[in-house]
Amino acid sequence: MKVVLQRVKQAQVSIEHKVVGKIGQGYLLLVGFENQDTEQELDYLVHKIINLRVFEDQNQKMNLNIKQVEGQILSVSQFTLYANTRHGNRPSFTEAGDPQKAADLYQAFNKKLSETGLKVGTGESGADMQVELCNDGPVTIIFDTDQLQK
Repeated sequence: MKVVLQRVKQAQVSIEHKVVGKIGQGYLLLVGFENQDTEQELDYLVHKIINLRVFEDQNQKMNLNIKQVEGQILSVSQFTLYANTRHGNRPSFTEAGDPQKAADLYQAFNKKLSETGLKVGTGESGADMQVELCNDGPVTIIFDTDQLQK
């Protein structure tokens, strides 16, 4: 499982010119899955994301988590995080999870995020989406559960 987390002042996702998810201050998450991903990895990343301290305190130090700033999350499914570009110029996506399994994991991930009490907006797995954001910082953190094995 891979997650690209961007700290944002605001973000929204649209499908066919209709806004389906919109947040104020918080995180935009681009989320990708592979077939081996499990619920344990979902739990691990939810914990890491909710407790990540990348918001500034009164001393301008990144010391606060998303709950402490009453932030929100916009989660967008992104199978292209598993693009393989080692050969040729056209990326291969064979490492990305099966679309149905990935959609199920995406829904479970978003449910677990919501259960933390945060407002969670979402895109739609497999849809052609347009994402708009105002990056804050910029602060971008990449999580990859494959690195847990190392």
